[in-house]
Amino acid sequence: MSTSIFLLWLVSIPLAIHANPQDYLINCGSSSNAEEETLKYIPDDEFISTGNKTTLNRTDILPRLQTLRYFPNSKSRKYCYTFPVIKGGKYLVKTVYFYGGFDGGDKPPVFDQIIDGTKWSIVNTTEDYASGGSSYYEAIVMAHNKFLSVCLARNKETGESSSPFISSLEVHFVDDSVYNSTNLEENMLVTVARSAFGSEGDIISFPDDKYNRYWQPFKDENPFTSTQSNVTPSTFWNIPPKQAFSSALTTSRGKNLTINWPPFSLSGGKYYVALYFQDNRNPSPLSWRVFDINVNGYKFYQNLNVTASGQIVSGNEWPLSGKTEISMFPSIDSPVGPLVNAGEVLQVLALGGRTVTRDVVAMEGLRKELANSPEDWTGDPCLPRENSWTGVSCSKGNSTRILSLNLTGFGLSGKLPSSISKLTALRQLLLGDNKLSGTIPDLSALKSLQNLHLENNQLEGSVPKSLAELPNLREVYLQNNKLNGSIPESIAKKDGVTIKI
Repeated sequence: MSTSIFLLWLVSIPLAIHANPQDYLINCGSSSNAEEETLKYIPDDEFISTGNKTTLNRTDILPRLQTLRYFPNSKSRKYCYTFPVIKGGKYLVKTVYFYGGFDGGDKPPVFDQIIDGTKWSIVNTTEDYASGGSSYYEAIVMAHNKFLSVCLARNKETGESSSPFISSLEVHFVDDSVYNSTNLEENMLVTVARSAFGSEGDIISFPDDKYNRYWQPFKDENPFTSTQSNVTPSTFWNIPPKQAFSSALTTSRGKNLTINWPPFSLSGGKYYVALYFQDNRNPSPLSWRVFDINVNGYKFYQNLNVTASGQIVSGNEWPLSGKTEISMFPSIDSPVGPLVNAGEVLQVLALGGRTVTRDVVAMEGLRKELANSPEDWTGDPCLPRENSWTGVSCSKGNSTRILSLNLTGFGLSGKLPSSISKLTALRQLLLGDNKLSGTIPDLSALKSLQNLHLENNQLEGSVPKSLAELPNLREVYLQNNKLNGSIPESIAKKDGVTIKI
C-alpha cells in the first residue's frame, strides 16, 4: 500500500450528510442526483467540460458508484474538475473510485491525482477491486486562489488504451482549527490512516464526523474497553467524532501499552500524527491516569494526564519509515494503566508550486475567448510540469512563469484578448495557421517577446505600433491575414529581425 493513500471499502458504509453551502458532493458521470439516506450527490457537468459518462450494470453498490466519468483522450495532459472556493480557506478533498470493468477489462487502470499544481498520489485500485471493494483517497489543502482544481492524469503505468476514471468527489470546507499546526501555505496533508481503537462497530462517518471523515475500527491483541463518552468534539482542534471515544485499547496497572499502527509499512517521510485520549471514570483521588508516549522509540509526549474531558497529542512533522510502534509507559505511581481511543496519521506533502496569478488570469482570459481550446486547458497552466497545458512551456524555480505559447495549426477560432499582455515573461507567441479573428491587442508589455507568429489567420485592423516597444523581437510573421498598415519602421530597420507581412 502506498504511504500517500489510504484505501477503504465503501460498499457497506452508511452515509448521511447535510451539505454545507461551501461543500461539493459530486456524483461523477451521472445526469441525476444520487441520494443515500439524507446524502445528496449532484451531477458533475457544472464542474468539468471533458470526459465521457457511463453507467455500470450493478445494483449491489452505492448509487453514486453506479456511474462514473472516464477520460479516453490519451493526448490530453490532465482532466480537471474546477470548484469555486474561498481563497485562503481550508478544504478536505475526497475522491472515490469503483472500476466495475466499465471498459470491458478485468484490471483497473493506474493513473495520477493532482490538486492545483501538486501531484497528490497514484490511483491504483487493483487490490480493492479484486476484493469487491471501492477505493478512497483524502487530502487537506488550502485554496490559494478562488478556484480549486482536482485533476486526473496519465502516468507511465497508464496503458495507451486505458482511461482514467472517477466515481465520486467531495470537497468539504473545514474549520480553521482543524490540522492548524501544519503550514498549508507550503504543504498539503494526505490521509494515511484514521482509526477508532478497540472498536468492533462500523466505520464512523457523518453525521458523527461533521466532515464525513472515515474512522476505521482497529483492534489487536491488547485488551479493549467500551466507554460512555462524554467528550465535546468542538473542544478538540481536529473536531473528532464523539463516537471515536466510545472504545479504547488499554492494559492493566503497571503495564506498558504497545500498538503497531498503522497496520502497514510507511515510506520514509514526514507525517502528522494525532492521538486521542479520554478517561471517563468518576473523578476521585485514585482515578488519575498518567503515562509517557513513545513513537518508534522516541519520546512523543511526557507525563500525559488523561482526564474526563479528553486530550489530543500531536506531532506536526514526525519522521516515520516502515512499521510504526506506539508505546505508552505508565508513571510508577499511576493506579491504572495507559489507554488510547483513536489516532490519525497524515503524510505531510510539500506543494509542487503554482503558476503566478497574472499568468493564470491571462491564460483563463485566452481560454474563454477561444471557441475550441485544448481539452486539458484546466487547472494550473504550468504544474505539475509533466501535466502543463498543451502548447504551454514554463520557467523553473519558485516563481513559475509562462515562457512559450505554441498552438500552431490547432484550428483555433476566436479573438486574442487584451489580457494576453499579462504574460510578461512570454518569449514565444506562436498561433499561426488557425482561424483567429478580430484585432491584434496591445503587446507593449511583452518586453521579453522574441517570436510573434500570427500568420494564416483572419486577423483585421492595423499592425499594432506597440511592436516597436518590444526590444527583443526577432521574428514577426503576420502574412495571410486581413491586416492593413505596415510594420513600425524602428522594427523594420532593426538588424537580425525577420519580418513577413
